[in-house]
Amino acid sequence: EDQYDRSYTLYNIGLIYGKNENYPRALEYYHQAVSLNSNLPQALNNIAAIYHRQGLLALEMASQDYDSAMEISEEYEYIELAKGLFDKAAEYWYQALKLAPDNYPRARNWLRITGRA
Repeated sequence: EDQYDRSYTLYNIGLIYGKNENYPRALEYYHQAVSLNSNLPQALNNIAAIYHRQGLLALEMASQDYDSAMEISEEYEYIELAKGLFDKAAEYWYQALKLAPDNYPRARNWLRITGRA
């Protein structure tokens, strides 16, 4: 099996983990796939989508306990975590769109409306 074929095998394993909501493992396999084949916009898109989802979850955690006893510093940490995850998502969506400029319109729109385009 050559690197090209192996990259698609790793990508497909990442898809399986992603479908089963095991996002850390999915990321691991997507990153391995991209390291073998940098021309995999679908893997880059999926990496970005996972980071975006994690960013949304971090924001949810920040606002979930807004009325509870959560300390302001803890809320701030979740917001900063979300910002970092959104920045990572943007980085990978840029790469995916560079390889496949006609694909991923939702990503392009999100980059534009968040001021990252």
